[in-house]
Amino acid sequence: MTDRVIDCFTHPVTAEVNAYGLRCPLPLLKAKQALRDLAVGEVLRVLATDAGSVRDFQAFANISGHELIGYIERDGAFCYLLKKANSANSATGK
Repeated sequence: MTDRVIDCFTHPVTAEVNAYGLRCPLPLLKAKQALRDLAVGEVLRVLATDAGSVRDFQAFANISGHELIGYIERDGAFCYLLKKANSANSATGK
C-alpha cells in the first residue's frame, strides 16, 4: 500500500462490491470474484461491515499480488481499494 492518503469512498474505481452485512469470508470471496472480471491495473472498491475483513484484505493483497492501494474505516463501514495485478504476478492466476 502507498503512503499517500486516498479517500477510499470517493476514489475513482472501475467496479464496486457492496458486502455490507456479510461476515467473513464472504467480503473477500466477493472481491475475488469481482477481480476476475477486471483488467490489469483497474481498481475495485469493496465496502464491508465485518471488522475481521481488515486482516483478510491485508493478507490477501500480500499473497495474491493485487495491490491494496487504500483502506479506511468510517462509522463502522470498511472501504478497501484493490488494484488488479498483472496475472504473472498474481497467485490467483486471473
